[in-house]
Amino acid sequence: MDTRTDLAAELLGTVGRFRRQARRSGGAPRIGTGLPESHAELLRLVGRQPGISVREAATELGLAANTASTLVSRLSGDGLLVRTVDPDDRRVGRLRLTEPAQRLADESRAVRRAALRTALDRLDAEQRDRLGDGIAVLAELTRLLREEDDA
Repeated sequence: MDTRTDLAAELLGTVGRFRRQARRSGGAPRIGTGLPESHAELLRLVGRQPGISVREAATELGLAANTASTLVSRLSGDGLLVRTVDPDDRRVGRLRLTEPAQRLADESRAVRRAALRTALDRLDAEQRDRLGDGIAVLAELTRLLREEDDA
């Protein structure tokens, strides 16, 4: 195995464990609990970006438009998501969480962020600086992966 393969495997494993642990941190109820991950991801995205279009959500999550539309229909039927027509372009569907789902998403996000801030406080300044640099590299890596997908 070459170093890039080892690095790729380590990166995927570490990021996956981090995401799972971050979602569990703080013990708050979580939006999307008990739902398939694709459903929960869509709910979390809409919770962070109320008013996002179905197409933008599909792009952000790397889903086909028809898959995103199916998820929207299912989550709307479950009373978690509201799809409205964009007033400026009636062909565009805008998404938002229902009020109870948005409250749960906001509460959950606040608890997770507080737990992460507490953990970050336990790092020394140099570690936090290196983490900031690493986040910039991850953002660039994400852009490169998306660029490959779009090609």
